[in-house]
Amino acid sequence: MLDTLLIIAAAVFCVLLEMYLAHKPARWPGLVLPAAALLFSLLYPLNMADMGGDRGALIAQLLLVWLIANVPTAVLLAIYAAARRRVRRGRERDKMSAQDLG
Repeated sequence: MLDTLLIIAAAVFCVLLEMYLAHKPARWPGLVLPAAALLFSLLYPLNMADMGGDRGALIAQLLLVWLIANVPTAVLLAIYAAARRRVRRGRERDKMSAQDLG
């Protein structure tokens, strides 16, 4: 029970941290967590054991594990894209208001 709560708390913390980093003026801080999630997802297929079965089935399992492991990467990139769109819109609005004043 406590392990589940810790995992949920860590996931919520990562989402909130990504939201904070993605709203920074520079674009690179918001890409740190998605890049880390992508690199971490590459480790999952490496931990699979080959039991001597069909090669096609093994490759299918490797791809499936890799795709499932990339769900957090996709979520973090979606948060990043939404936040960057909002930052870009705000920057354009500031530019337009500066042109209206000048």
